[in-house]
Amino acid sequence: MKAEEVNKIKSYLQLHESEMVDLLKSLVNMETPSNSVLSQKKILTFINNELETLNYYCIKVNGKKTGGYLYARPKNRNKSLPIQLLVGHCDTVWPVNTLKEMPITSDKGTITGPGIYDMKVGLTQMVFAIKAIHELKINLNVTPIVLINSDEEIGSYESTSAIQRLASISDRAFILEPPLGLEGKLKTARKGVGQFKITVKGKAAHAGLDPGKGINAIVELSHQIQKLYAMNDPSKGITVNVGMIEGGISPNVVAPESKAIIDVRVLNVEDGNNITKKIHELSPKLDDVELVIEGGIGRPPMESTPRNKVLWQKAKEQGSLLGLKLEQATAGGGSDGNTTSQFTATLDGLGTPGDGAHANHEFIFKNKLTERTALLILLLTHESIN
Repeated sequence: MKAEEVNKIKSYLQLHESEMVDLLKSLVNMETPSNSVLSQKKILTFINNELETLNYYCIKVNGKKTGGYLYARPKNRNKSLPIQLLVGHCDTVWPVNTLKEMPITSDKGTITGPGIYDMKVGLTQMVFAIKAIHELKINLNVTPIVLINSDEEIGSYESTSAIQRLASISDRAFILEPPLGLEGKLKTARKGVGQFKITVKGKAAHAGLDPGKGINAIVELSHQIQKLYAMNDPSKGITVNVGMIEGGISPNVVAPESKAIIDVRVLNVEDGNNITKKIHELSPKLDDVELVIEGGIGRPPMESTPRNKVLWQKAKEQGSLLGLKLEQATAGGGSDGNTTSQFTATLDGLGTPGDGAHANHEFIFKNKLTERTALLILLLTHESIN
């Protein structure tokens, strides 16, 4: 892209910065925890209306237990052109009425608010990138389509199939999740995420009168926990964390049952398969104990594949046109980018730099909003990478 075209995009965004901030604040004011179906439908309708004014055809798909998702594409798209997928989520981890304790504030170059960084600002960038392309009449060789779900924070269990279908026919996917660190590093790889549950079934007995007749499921679970922690391998980026345990029915009863929930993170599919096998092959240490093991890797790793590397190089090139020296990083958490990466070139972390995802100090840097939106626009204008 020529320098004059880049300057035209930058000027447009600077001229509309206050409008962008207003939209962002409107989205943050719509408190949208994952478990609030009505709140999700409200924000999806709001974004639906914004995109329709930009000549997009929108479909809201209801979820069975969630707010569903929004799919949008240009009304007059050229079907001979390849497509590129923009993915975001409107749900947050914050319950309704969090704004009373964490109000939206603008101070010293930052804007704060629950869900602003993860990821209401990414949705704002998405809308304004499409708006700029529409109003500046920028011709694209790859058509942008949009999917915004309402269940990402709880595993995207109802929207994953739609994301898979769209990613499988897309030239590339851009994920508007927050970047990593205050420097705003783009995410070119993510760990795969798994969850397992181990249920130990022992035998109850009176702890004072007949302790020898019981089999303590909590004691057995303690042995299993040691085996699980032995599976950690920092050199390979493998983490196995027992995050929740429960067991027993009374202090004076030998515990007949206990349970543990385990979080697993891996950098590649092979390690995920190996850890899954090891966990499912765990055997009891005590006699006459039964182990019931459930779960697996829910979100496969977003690995640094050759096609993902190509997309990262394109981002570096486009960033240089804006005077940005972009950096890349691997994220420990999962996103819908883990899913799209299985099917197409994926670049994650394209949101606005800030900090405090899922934390009380959540914020973005205001001056980075137009900058990262410009980067998204330049990425969308790039020719097909296939």
